[in-house]
Amino acid sequence: MKKHARYTPAFHFHWLTRWYDPVMRHLFSETTLKTSLIAQARIRSGQAVLDVGCGTGTLTLMIKQTEPHAAVYGLDVDPEVLNIARKKAEETGENITLQQGVATALPYANESFDRIFASLMLHHLTQQDKQQALREAYRVLKPGGELHIADFGKPHDSFMWLISWIVRWFEEVHDNILGLLPVFMADAGFGQVKETTCYRTVAGTIALYRAGKPIS
Repeated sequence: MKKHARYTPAFHFHWLTRWYDPVMRHLFSETTLKTSLIAQARIRSGQAVLDVGCGTGTLTLMIKQTEPHAAVYGLDVDPEVLNIARKKAEETGENITLQQGVATALPYANESFDRIFASLMLHHLTQQDKQQALREAYRVLKPGGELHIADFGKPHDSFMWLISWIVRWFEEVHDNILGLLPVFMADAGFGQVKETTCYRTVAGTIALYRAGKPIS
């Protein structure tokens, strides 16, 4: 198997991986957030969809259940969370394709996907890797395709600023808090970059973004 660059597992330590799903559900109102992210993507039958940094496959499976006739792919660098995702897929009987790989060097051909998702993944990356991951997403999107992101965003009130100030010490989240994700998306070539909504959570502001790859 091809070796991947050193990475930080879910919650930083492999022994915490099994707690990832229950903690995410309580910290981020996960179902509400991911349902909104899928709804804004307007996925259609026959489209190819990629969930980058799919983790334990929660969003990946929700995408497939929302549009059963889409071809849905999940990619993550961590083999342990991918094993959990595979077990979930087997238990639900959903046909999704899961692969190990990194967001900064996607193992797919140019213009392969109609929709790409990245949910609570980019804040784990350094600024340089965030920018490279967005360039890779642009590369593998078809013209007219869309990128849909849920991640830490710029706080909209003083309480969220306070929480974000604390959270920034634990992750590579400072760029997000400064509102730079839309800037990085535009720099990668995306157009119509928009923050569609945001949520106040106990861990800080989570924003949803939509961006498109121009047809020409």
